[in-house]
Amino acid sequence: MKVILTSDVKGKGKKGELVNVSDGYARNFLFPKNLAIEADNAALSELKSRNEATAHHKQEEIDAANQIAKKLDNKTVTLTAKAGANGRLFGSITSKEIAEKIEHDLGIKIDKKKMSVADIKNFGEYTATVKLYPGISASVNVKVTE
Repeated sequence: MKVILTSDVKGKGKKGELVNVSDGYARNFLFPKNLAIEADNAALSELKSRNEATAHHKQEEIDAANQIAKKLDNKTVTLTAKAGANGRLFGSITSKEIAEKIEHDLGIKIDKKKMSVADIKNFGEYTATVKLYPGISASVNVKVTE
């Protein structure tokens, strides 16, 4: 019997999958515990439309990430900081400060947790990598001046 799982079932599949199980397993275990529904025409069409909607939303997220990557790629963000006598900064420049500067200058909101940058403790130019989506990232040049 073909059923559509309404929640994860160990050994059978994940929520929303169409699986083939024995009639007794479906009637005696899956249906009474509301772990699955019978795969009739209405349920199959609903599953198909839900999968298409999910794919559409995923594609929209990928397109948005690509647009942001194009806007960010190889842009330069300049930060000013105070330093001691030997040119070392008081403290360091963090990804939070870089994300705030990107939002201020370019108008693009970036989560500081999705940014990877080496420790910036001196003046100079550095490269920060922003991960926008799995497989999509952009590099931003960070210039630290006095």
